[in-house]
Amino acid sequence: MSDIHSLFTGVLPTHNHYGLRNTQALAGVSHVWQDFFARALAEQLGQAPGTALAEDTQPADASVEPSAGSDLLSQIVTQRHCDVQDTEIAPPEPLFLPIAEFEMDLLPPAATPFPDEELVAQQRQQDFESGWVRPIVLNAGQPLPDPGPAPQPKPLFLPIAEFELALLPPPAEPFPIEEQVAQQKALDFDCGWARPLILHNLRLAA
Repeated sequence: MSDIHSLFTGVLPTHNHYGLRNTQALAGVSHVWQDFFARALAEQLGQAPGTALAEDTQPADASVEPSAGSDLLSQIVTQRHCDVQDTEIAPPEPLFLPIAEFEMDLLPPAATPFPDEELVAQQRQQDFESGWVRPIVLNAGQPLPDPGPAPQPKPLFLPIAEFELALLPPPAEPFPIEEQVAQQKALDFDCGWARPLILHNLRLAA
């Protein structure tokens, strides 16, 4: 009794409702009995169950003899003689779609890469538009922001001649040996005779 639920009026549930089950069962039984009565009436009239009625037999008195059986029998015979053909329903076949990842011939040809000079020019143009043109256009008519701190000075890169020998001046051409000997004699005369004499004279004059 715990499975019998009380339902509201007008609700027709399909789960655990014994009233609906009983109605379906009685309807099926009533159809079976109607078919049985129609077959019995056909046998009583001497007709084979597979032949159609030549003409509808009307009862002598409608109030005494019901006509539901003959009407149902004619409907059953008519339905049995219908040309019914079974339609086979096959599952849909899988659609073959070529995949470009595995069939390289289906891919479009690869684009020709840009040369290095054009790539550099495009990058410079993009940097110019992103860092200069775009901010000016977006900030047109807007109040100017407060200036921020100036960039800090960075050390200037100066190439060092000690490591980059190409920056050094070319070495001087050496003097010839005769000129070197003459310069050494003049230096010895100045340091050994002319310089001490001049210094001695300056001391006497002072």
